[in-house]
Amino acid sequence: MKNLKRILIANRGEIAVRIIKTVKKMGLTSIVVYSDADRNSLAVKMADESIHIGGSSPSQSYLNIPAIVEACLKTGADAVHPGYGFLSENESFARALEENGIVFIGPTPETISAMGNKIEARRIMEAHGVPVVPGNNDLPSDPAAIASIASEIGYPLLVKARAGGGGRGMRLIQSEKELMDGIQSARREAASAFADDGVFLEKFVETPRHIEIQIFGDGQGNCIHLFERECSIQRRHQKIIEESPSPALGPSERASITEAALKAGRAVNYRGAGTVEFVYSDSTRSFYFLEMNTRLQVEHPVTEEVTGRDLVRDQILVAMDPSHLPDQREITQKGHSMEVRLYAEDPSEGFIPSAGKIHRFKTPSSLRVDTGVESGSEVSLFYDPMIAKIIATGSKRAETIANLRQGLDDVVLFGPRSNLEYLKSILENPQFQSGDFSTAFIEKEMSDWKPTTSESTLERARAALAVLYYEGAGKRNRARTGVWASDSFQLWQKSLAAEKTRA
Repeated sequence: MKNLKRILIANRGEIAVRIIKTVKKMGLTSIVVYSDADRNSLAVKMADESIHIGGSSPSQSYLNIPAIVEACLKTGADAVHPGYGFLSENESFARALEENGIVFIGPTPETISAMGNKIEARRIMEAHGVPVVPGNNDLPSDPAAIASIASEIGYPLLVKARAGGGGRGMRLIQSEKELMDGIQSARREAASAFADDGVFLEKFVETPRHIEIQIFGDGQGNCIHLFERECSIQRRHQKIIEESPSPALGPSERASITEAALKAGRAVNYRGAGTVEFVYSDSTRSFYFLEMNTRLQVEHPVTEEVTGRDLVRDQILVAMDPSHLPDQREITQKGHSMEVRLYAEDPSEGFIPSAGKIHRFKTPSSLRVDTGVESGSEVSLFYDPMIAKIIATGSKRAETIANLRQGLDDVVLFGPRSNLEYLKSILENPQFQSGDFSTAFIEKEMSDWKPTTSESTLERARAALAVLYYEGAGKRNRARTGVWASDSFQLWQKSLAAEKTRA
């Protein structure tokens, strides 16, 4: 058993705050690293200790392995929790920590490497009886041979990056005419994003669902599952809304897909928390392995809500001693939980990130909100623009949707533009509410969406009024010049004028 007392969080934003909360509850010392841009972040304020690791650019800080290892040694950290993103699935990082006697709260470097290579992952899954999408793992260099393989797989098909993720290095090919150009384009993007231009071909499963299974392993061949998450509501391969349970699965389908996920975990002696992702066909009730994420997922709160478990706590306990792996019989699924991702982005301008100061941010007390910001925080263009994850839980799916939709009306956000109204529209969509949707939902149902003048004006009005009351000058400003001369009111007036122009 490892005696872990000092946990360094090699991350930022909401996941750093999330981990800090559990570390403190466990009576352990939380240490957070930070960049120049995050010097005054909420995570730095909350952590027991903090240490600067470099400039604002991720390459200078949160992706800087030597700097983070040095921070561990300087602070006497026993273990590192990587969160998600950045170095969370980097085998070199996990190995560097182990070489310095520091526990990596996650799987082994070997598991990270095997699952990070999509071709190797497919081979392992096939060898252990986990269904994979029909495709080809070994792409030859000869164009004629490639065309022959593609013809056997059948169009439409996908070109996918061997080291890919998040939709990068991926191309949809409808016919042989598009094949070679698509492969070369995918190779270039993969080389740029992952420093690896390897690609493979895979049959395109049309209008599937994206369903993933949360697993936990002890690194000794034992695995449990914590049921599924429905993640089909995506825009450009990025998840927007997640929920558990999936409205698509009945008891027999759930038993089959969770057993396949356990096979995947056992195949690599999985250690810690991981997620096995599948594409699922409603029409055939069939599913295929997509990939394994060797880290804690962004959407883990919905699993926590329906199982009653703290996954970060379980991660730390299993890192201390594999015998802390829960028994499968302890894991039950109760109620329905749903999460939306609130981003600082402008849906009316192609969802471009919207940086700047958050003048006022207030969230509903009736819902769970995981966030790394507060009033006064800055949203930086250096990092992912997620402001918060807002989670509702109820006894049934309809109740959960209603709770979440009502809660979003109580969100006050004044500063950067956000996708708040966009999220509300999804929750109000009859097709979404029915539970009958696929990964094509956004394209089919939301492609023509535009914020109405009344909606965006009302959002700004609520936020502006809150800020007028909140701002530092407060009473002094009102006594001296009146609320109508404040910066917030002037900014609100400009927003209204812009709305009228757009309308």
